[in-house]
Amino acid sequence: MGRRLGGRSANAHLRAFSAIAKLPGSSRGLGMNAKQIEAVVALAAPQRVEHFARAVADREEAWGLYADGWAASATDTGEMAFPLWPASEYAALCATGDWSAYVPRSIALDHLTGALLPMLREQRSLAAVFQTPSGRGVAVTPDDLLAMLASELERF
Repeated sequence: MGRRLGGRSANAHLRAFSAIAKLPGSSRGLGMNAKQIEAVVALAAPQRVEHFARAVADREEAWGLYADGWAASATDTGEMAFPLWPASEYAALCATGDWSAYVPRSIALDHLTGALLPMLREQRSLAAVFQTPSGRGVAVTPDDLLAMLASELERF
């Protein structure tokens, strides 16, 4: 399903996703408590990906990090990846280091499925699903992520 993500700072690619910079979004959060956040972040990568798909389908939004362009990541083999989280609180945890100037920004589900993921497919890029502050995350192809979201949406 995914590839291991390498370092978070894909400096050459930090502005590469500017084509979607105008996606509607906000910076509101869910008000989760620290124990909830810690428990989900501690999940193994496959469980975090499942949590991501369920939460995004349920809330009809995903989250990225934004500052004059979207944050980008890379796999260990250098493939560009667009970081996505299921809630602003998780994204905010990763706004450190090269991403310290970035703030969580929501991406509506219809934009995620209708614009962002198709664009990533065209660019032969990946989705970096639910990275953690330690850089752990899962690189997922846009088609795989679309299929996961479609499967979750069928449940509603």
